[in-house]
Amino acid sequence: MNERVGSHAMDPTVYVPPPCDFAPVYKPVSLLTRAASAHAAKTLTWSTEDPLRSNGCELPFSFSSAAHPSFLESIRSHVVVSRNFFKRFSVRSSKICGGIESLGWLVVWFFLGAYKYVSELWRKKQSDVMRFLQRVRCWEYRQLPSIVRVTRPTRPDKARRLGYKAKQGYVIYRVRVRRGGRKRPVPKGIVYGKPKHQGITQLKFQRNKRSVAEERAGRKLGGLRVLNSYWVNEYYEIILIDPAHGAIRNDPRINWICKGVHKHRELRGLTSAGKKYRGLRGKGHLHHKARPSRRATWKRNQTLSLRRYR
Repeated sequence: MNERVGSHAMDPTVYVPPPCDFAPVYKPVSLLTRAASAHAAKTLTWSTEDPLRSNGCELPFSFSSAAHPSFLESIRSHVVVSRNFFKRFSVRSSKICGGIESLGWLVVWFFLGAYKYVSELWRKKQSDVMRFLQRVRCWEYRQLPSIVRVTRPTRPDKARRLGYKAKQGYVIYRVRVRRGGRKRPVPKGIVYGKPKHQGITQLKFQRNKRSVAEERAGRKLGGLRVLNSYWVNEYYEIILIDPAHGAIRNDPRINWICKGVHKHRELRGLTSAGKKYRGLRGKGHLHHKARPSRRATWKRNQTLSLRRYR
């Protein structure tokens, strides 16, 4: 148990009051600390302490919620309330102090939104709250088809970083991909060649699971374009875009995907997951043999070119 209710004299994460009486200082730390855990399968009690101090005064926020998928929604609503409070407090402090410290606080508040709290939850995937949420969601996802449309992204912060917008033309699909290696398809058990080369199991697929999920979603939804995807606990949520929608065609930030050259970009390794398994993430002399592709590099090296001297 990490009890952070008493004195903070020996705590290394103490927030020292700033020299200015009206300019708070914010240092990001672990935003979730477990306060109590009683019957984890039924009830979870958590404490969210916001390390904001003004002239030595703390502003703790704590709440208790039952173990339910709406637990994360309660966290989000709590964050929105606290962020609105921070906004009013920062404006008031800037009016009183009017110094560089308050201006810096406004800048810090501007970059610290509600998605920062949500991303902090997902950053610690082995924490108790995330393990419980993932276990409950896994049970729910197992009852649904392997490819199903969802009304909103499970990870809104991650989806927005990858280009998702809550507007018309954007859709989210969740795809299930089984873990493990890939078996070699052998019709009727007929294999050819030497027994040494007749491997069926223990073969490693050269592509990542995320690209497989994007491919399956792209094949099922041929009229949509795959923008990107992200991981959600043995599943992947795919961001797809309708290229025929007016809201997409009139948006200069995303209408590039409406061109014909971007049809089934997930099948040609043009998405982020595709570029990763193609080895196109790195730069420099260590990655020369990966561009433009490994097959093109092999073909170039194996081709005899006798150029005429001029």
